Amino acid sequence: MATPIDPTAAGFLLAENRNMPMHVGGLQLFKKPEGAGRTYVREMFQAMSSPEEVAPLFLKHPHRSVRTGGQLVWKPDEQFDIEHHVRHSALPGPGRVRELLELCSRLHGTRLARERPLWEAHVIEGLRDGRVAMYTKTHHALIDGVSAMRLLASVLSTDPDQRDMPPPWGARPGGRTPRPVLTDDGGISEVTMTALRSALGITAEAAGMPGALVKTIRKGLRNETSALSLYAPRTILNQSITGSRRFAAQDWPVERLRAIGRSTGTTINDVVMAMCSGAMRTYLLELDALPDAPLVAMVPVGLNAKHSQVASAEGGNAVGAVMVQLATDQADPARRLGTIHRSMKDGKEALSSMTPVQILAMSAIGQAPAILTPMLRMQGIVRPPYNLIISNVPGPRSTHYWNGAQLLGSYPLSIPINGMALNITCTSYDGNMAFGLTGCRRTVPHLQRLLGHLDDELRNLETAAGL
Repeated sequence: MATPIDPTAAGFLLAENRNMPMHVGGLQLFKKPEGAGRTYVREMFQAMSSPEEVAPLFLKHPHRSVRTGGQLVWKPDEQFDIEHHVRHSALPGPGRVRELLELCSRLHGTRLARERPLWEAHVIEGLRDGRVAMYTKTHHALIDGVSAMRLLASVLSTDPDQRDMPPPWGARPGGRTPRPVLTDDGGISEVTMTALRSALGITAEAAGMPGALVKTIRKGLRNETSALSLYAPRTILNQSITGSRRFAAQDWPVERLRAIGRSTGTTINDVVMAMCSGAMRTYLLELDALPDAPLVAMVPVGLNAKHSQVASAEGGNAVGAVMVQLATDQADPARRLGTIHRSMKDGKEALSSMTPVQILAMSAIGQAPAILTPMLRMQGIVRPPYNLIISNVPGPRSTHYWNGAQLLGSYPLSIPINGMALNITCTSYDGNMAFGLTGCRRTVPHLQRLLGHLDDELRNLETAAGL
């Protein structure tokens, strides 16, 4: 039975093209259980590819025809073939992390087939240290990054001896499949539809938007970023992109970030943003491409996270955004951190006065220039509203296992778009903060150098904080 696709999900499908695949991804690294034999990876792949039942979320694909009145709907795949979706891969020698990231880069640059459910998973062997990797990608129309992280966590266990865990796409035994998340304003579809109308100005007064809107636009016009940014400096990141991707990833102990926050009166998220700011400043200086004005980052805010810790079994998206000045025009790490802290605080205060519907509407207004500029092919003519996307997705705080295999790390891959060639997504897990950098292979040269710059900036922040 076909079901309507909500406006946000439809937007991700309609925006997609060969140069701009619209899926999110994840790379997980596992340690084999004690006593695992030589055939362990094959056995893991077989378990991943033969769940007792596949969850409904992973059985539907988008469809549009005369019968649907030209509207996009979700339709069950009546010829579902799990062997197409779950695959077994091996790395070439010498089996370093470098080869793993190169494989993930290639996999992340290919589009998902619309005639099938919009997801893939690759169980990967061949790492010379014996670890097992799993790369997954799921279309953003199906699920957002926060929900994807919760979905993964829902099939993991803190018990290393538990052996009945299904793969993330498997139906939960005993009716434990998570239920859809509802916000105070209704379901996901209602929120997105109301937000769409609000963004178009149809129900702005009914939603109570005018006061917050006027205040936020005034700040945007003064380039005081809040919940809305109207322009940012032009950089090498803000141009048309290709479909090829490069992925780089590394993690650092959360305690190092927390110690800086305690010493400076800032948050871990502020420190994450400051690390990205300092790394981007050094990177652009090396390329002789640092603008005089500070870069602006769009920081997504998951609305469901404010109401529930349960993943949505139906998928969906409910995301607002804060625009943050990265202070890349300032050489001093402490001053950059202070500026970022104030910018984040201002943005959060603006969002705290709004309902989820109003947040979505404001975010839709803020996204309009980023969406319309590439659609009208006006890159280089119109200033971008922001320069890059930086998000932070919380994950499990303790060690987790999948059927005895210890999860050692989880690294996110996200979506560069035309005019925004770099996306930085962070995920916390088991005492570490993992940074996943996804960029256009051609537009963002030497992306892997940013990992070294992030490490340097963390040390600079520690020094500035007196640690």
